[in-house]
Amino acid sequence: MSTKVAIVGASGKLGRVVRGIVESADEFEVFAELCSKDELSGVLGADLVVDVSVPGASQSVVDYAVSNGLNVLVGTSGWSGDRILRLEHTLASLPDTGVVIVPNFSLGSVLATAFSAMAAQFFNSIEIVEAHGASKLDSPSGTAVRTAELIGEARAGVGPVSAPHTDQRARGQQVASVPIHSLRLQGVNARQDVIFGGTGEVMTISHETISSSSYETGILLGLKAARDAQGLTVGLDKLLHLDQLLAAGGDAGATKADSGWVPEPETVSGQAARATIA
Repeated sequence: MSTKVAIVGASGKLGRVVRGIVESADEFEVFAELCSKDELSGVLGADLVVDVSVPGASQSVVDYAVSNGLNVLVGTSGWSGDRILRLEHTLASLPDTGVVIVPNFSLGSVLATAFSAMAAQFFNSIEIVEAHGASKLDSPSGTAVRTAELIGEARAGVGPVSAPHTDQRARGQQVASVPIHSLRLQGVNARQDVIFGGTGEVMTISHETISSSSYETGILLGLKAARDAQGLTVGLDKLLHLDQLLAAGGDAGATKADSGWVPEPETVSGQAARATIA
């Protein structure tokens, strides 16, 4: 029996991609398509809710779904640490209900963020520059916030980054001590640069989304994970077990087989990534 999926935000750019993935997968079917202003009762009867609405509506969508015992896959930006903590407390009393929050469905973006967290322990000067289209409602992006938070976690034993003059507005918004600079420009899809400054050198880890097709593999992985989820999971990196895959030594290879996920390069399209050092 296929899983019935209700998509909130179905008419948006990401919503249309999600609908295509659901329609093409034998194990899922579209049950309902809602916009962020529709009555949320339209999700009742589904097995799974996908929220790709807008930041202002996302929390209400998730609260309504979990209060009705429905699992949720969240692809909407704007989920702050406080929001996530509140949701985690809510789910603690609902052991059979699960929510998966994915700030970015692009495999390349998630890997670039993981690499940035790895490098964070070796550079004291770190800043993020992220760019999206002019129509993106929130800033900084959920991906940039997630990257900064993971950098902060990686530096727990080292201390905050060195970020001078952050009292000046032009120095960006600090998240976990990392300055984030947001660009909103016509003609841009999505790009993030994490810049590391060291003595006599600068390293940049970049990822750029060229096409929304780059989200397809991550969306399908998220759908499968959210269908059976219990509690709260944040980040595609958790679904990919990147903490184990990036571990040194032979154990990493064993983990790839154990995780049940095998990368398929031909499906990871529509994106470009690079690491540079000067």
